[in-house]
Amino acid sequence: MQAPAPASGAPSGRIDQQSLVALAREAIRRDILAGDLEPGQRLVEERLTERLGVSRPPLREALRLLEGDGLVTVRPRRGAVVATMDEQDVFEVMTLRSGLERIAVEHGVPVRDPELLGPVREALARMEHDARTEDRGSLVQDGYAFHAAIVDLAQHGRLSAIYRSVQQQILLCMSRNLVVRERYYETLVEHVDRHRRLLEVIEAGDPAAVLAELAVHGERSFERPPAGEDRPD
Repeated sequence: MQAPAPASGAPSGRIDQQSLVALAREAIRRDILAGDLEPGQRLVEERLTERLGVSRPPLREALRLLEGDGLVTVRPRRGAVVATMDEQDVFEVMTLRSGLERIAVEHGVPVRDPELLGPVREALARMEHDARTEDRGSLVQDGYAFHAAIVDLAQHGRLSAIYRSVQQQILLCMSRNLVVRERYYETLVEHVDRHRRLLEVIEAGDPAAVLAELAVHGERSFERPPAGEDRPD
């Protein structure tokens, strides 16, 4: 990653520094969400500065911001590691997410204003592109956008705000989920097809059918199959 060239006559220093921080932050975020950087993995500054083409000050600021996002844990004298979630963390986040989405469906389906479905369809289109290009980091983020747009169908401001308040934790869970599902159950294209089916049920307008689809939408999340049932490579 190269620093952007300053515009003619533009002041140097802080603007370029903050641009590097943003670029480093996004690059590391994408690697975490794609599963390229695994939970608990140490983030070695020397390797990151070389790979990203940034110096240590913007890298450390990017790591500090990622810590605020909940994606990185910085330990005194031990450096930064990718954040981990134990089974209880995952259980709490996913049950909270399911409960919020259930409330959204109960209040938002059938959809009163067809234009509200625009962001859901747009997120799905991005997911389709992500799957074709095997961009797993973007697929996780666009998958979150898809589900957040479903929550917005309820036009319930507080509900949407609560959903977004746990965005980073949901992203971590979705990242872990994608790794497991791709390894054992489905290709990236099949992953997107599952979301397309959910949208089709929402468009049909039966809230009970949507809730039933949501109930099985992630039924194998985080679960590995029994021995001998591994998906063939």
